[in-house]
Amino acid sequence: MELTLKCNAACFHCGSRCTPQSPDGLPVEEYVRVLRQVKERYGNRMTQICLTGGEPLLYKDFFVLAEEIHRNGFRWGITSNGTLITRDVARRLRETGMGTISISVDGMPETHDKLRGMPGGFERTMQGIQNLIDEGGFHEIQVTTVINHQNIGELEDLFQYLDKVDIDSWRVIGLEPIGRALEHPDLLLTPEDQRRLFAFIKSKRTADYPVTYGCSHYLGLEWEREVRDWYFLCNAGVYVAGILSNGDISACLDIERRAETIQGNIFRDNFLDVWENGFSFFRRPLSERSAVCHGCSAEEFCAGGACHSWNYDRNEQMICMKGILFEEE
Repeated sequence: MELTLKCNAACFHCGSRCTPQSPDGLPVEEYVRVLRQVKERYGNRMTQICLTGGEPLLYKDFFVLAEEIHRNGFRWGITSNGTLITRDVARRLRETGMGTISISVDGMPETHDKLRGMPGGFERTMQGIQNLIDEGGFHEIQVTTVINHQNIGELEDLFQYLDKVDIDSWRVIGLEPIGRALEHPDLLLTPEDQRRLFAFIKSKRTADYPVTYGCSHYLGLEWEREVRDWYFLCNAGVYVAGILSNGDISACLDIERRAETIQGNIFRDNFLDVWENGFSFFRRPLSERSAVCHGCSAEEFCAGGACHSWNYDRNEQMICMKGILFEEE
């Protein structure tokens, strides 16, 4: 659930182009109505709710919604920049049953603050993380780092720093050519950067550090085993649905917002009806739309890769690891 596009940062790589001036999200009653529909039809055991933004903690009724999710027995978590997590906020997050949180740290202090357009942001983020650790009672406190051509040289320094912080996991992802990142092509990873990134992750996992590559891109059978805990297959629109801050129904909230990817809107459509009878766009492999992907030796495992990095005008994958990490499968 995308609660708001409002954010107290203005990250160079934001896929949703969020700013402090962006609009707030839906009335809390609309999110609650969908939650109750889902619980009535499917129960709460197999469904996990992720609250995101923007910065979700800026949503004015955040804890009203959190309490409703907890009351209905759903597992839930958030993605956040961590800067608003005071001791009191950490306590309220625990009391309302938050299990998981992923907090963005995109380099050492100077780099992090520059990439996020937030002077002093690194210090505030790390204090937020420490407040969560001190509060305790959460299933997973995770740090997520978006790696680009500028900050890739800080990977080892950031590892040495985070190794002294009592987080549960470190999720590393590469910068994607979506949203505001398209305005900064100099930040996109080169093929050599990609190989360097995966070699780094492999070396730390070999040493039993809890680092993993995020949910993007098929990497080839050998690298899939080496850099994450699962084999990636994009589940957007298959096991994942999203409600955008204007009520639009889509899949992964990182997917480009355009007519063919929006499946409906909760103000005019029943969410469950859309989920059960829509989403056909996402429920056949992307590779079937592409002459390059269809018939590729990796098609069975890749299926066209991640929906959020698909070019829907040219029907092709913008980031393909074949030729970078592997040749044939």
